[in-house]
Amino acid sequence: MSSENEPLISSANETAQRDSRILRNRAIVWSVLAVLLIVVAVVALVDPNFLSDIGLSGKLPRDPKLAAQRVLDIAPVIDGHIDLPMVARFGWRNNVTDVPLDGQMPMHVDIPRLKEGKVGGFFWSVYVSCASPEDEGPNFLKSTWRVRDTLEQIDVAKGLISKYPNDFAYTVSASDIKSAIRDRKIASILGVEGAHQLGNSIAVLRQYYELGVRYVTLTHTCHNAFADSCGMLIPSVPRHYGLSPLGFRLVEEMNRLGMLVDLSHTSDMTATQALLHSKAPVIWSHSSARAIHDVARNVPDEVLSLVGFGEGQRDAVVMVNFNGPFVAADGEADIEAVADHIEHIAKVAGVKHVGIGSDYDGIQVTPKGLEDVSKYPALIAELYKRGWSKQELAGLTGGNFLRVFEGAEKVAKELQAARTLPKYDIYDKREDLPIHTEL
Repeated sequence: MSSENEPLISSANETAQRDSRILRNRAIVWSVLAVLLIVVAVVALVDPNFLSDIGLSGKLPRDPKLAAQRVLDIAPVIDGHIDLPMVARFGWRNNVTDVPLDGQMPMHVDIPRLKEGKVGGFFWSVYVSCASPEDEGPNFLKSTWRVRDTLEQIDVAKGLISKYPNDFAYTVSASDIKSAIRDRKIASILGVEGAHQLGNSIAVLRQYYELGVRYVTLTHTCHNAFADSCGMLIPSVPRHYGLSPLGFRLVEEMNRLGMLVDLSHTSDMTATQALLHSKAPVIWSHSSARAIHDVARNVPDEVLSLVGFGEGQRDAVVMVNFNGPFVAADGEADIEAVADHIEHIAKVAGVKHVGIGSDYDGIQVTPKGLEDVSKYPALIAELYKRGWSKQELAGLTGGNFLRVFEGAEKVAKELQAARTLPKYDIYDKREDLPIHTEL
């Protein structure tokens, strides 16, 4: 409360003194700013890269580590394949409640390291392994419990995503992914790693789509009713010589739904036929370049040459795998070798057709320098040192994948608008359905 003796209106002298102090303080501030601008201008004249180093130009800084951080701040990594649900399956028997994803996980992926690695999104692989030939029989008929296990893995992935709502955002479209990244959450998409998980049924594909799955890998390490696998390091003897008749229908239904066709693990013939038959862009969610390291799981140049925007080519993105045996000879896999794979794919297919699909949590041997999801910035720094531009790096980290995903969504919208009918083809070896007869 004011004293009764305190004047209600300041004297003219006091007002003048206050105005003088304000003017003096403003003069000091403007003088300091002017000096700083002069210093910056002089340094910039002496060193033209100075402004980019301190973030005052549109260019990246010279330091590769700083440049990588700058790129990932605006274009975080979208990884095409991470096997985190498998770790929950074998480490915690699918008990989502007990999985400490916000702490130190045993393999390559947890929330703290995802954040350190500037990850904006990844595909959660809802994978279950191929059945043994003895269990499934010669016509793949006796292993439909793989569908049960896939449903469990979908449940695990969704459970972990919802358990950490401040960190993850469940996404089913390209626009969802972009929104999650804008909200500074990790976009979480589901992918099925092998059509052996469909139980020989295109109908199951539709149900997986309804459950949020947005890619299916046509094969894993085994052949299935739809397509031939490449095997692992050495090519497998073909069964269908590419896609089976049912496999062609599967690709068509994936196009109609907007389900990405994933060609990792497929044989060269399967990949070629799928590229030529698909109406929509396709992906390799986690594959590298055979010309750099000659193993069956990597993509050969003759297949890469079918990727592009030209006549006879299909838009696609090859998301490079970090698995040591696919990267280099024993003991030689390192960050430079992974960068070599990326550069080769960019050279043959084009820089707009390469991405990142680490296979973390699903591999035993990681390259030196890329030991876990926290290390993505080091890979971006390596490529920056090799001359990759900001735009090229942003495409690699996620932009190229988003273009392909949007392309597949566009094709699906067009097919559905044209009232393209669903595929109800039945695997001809099934014995549980009657043969069609006229009623």
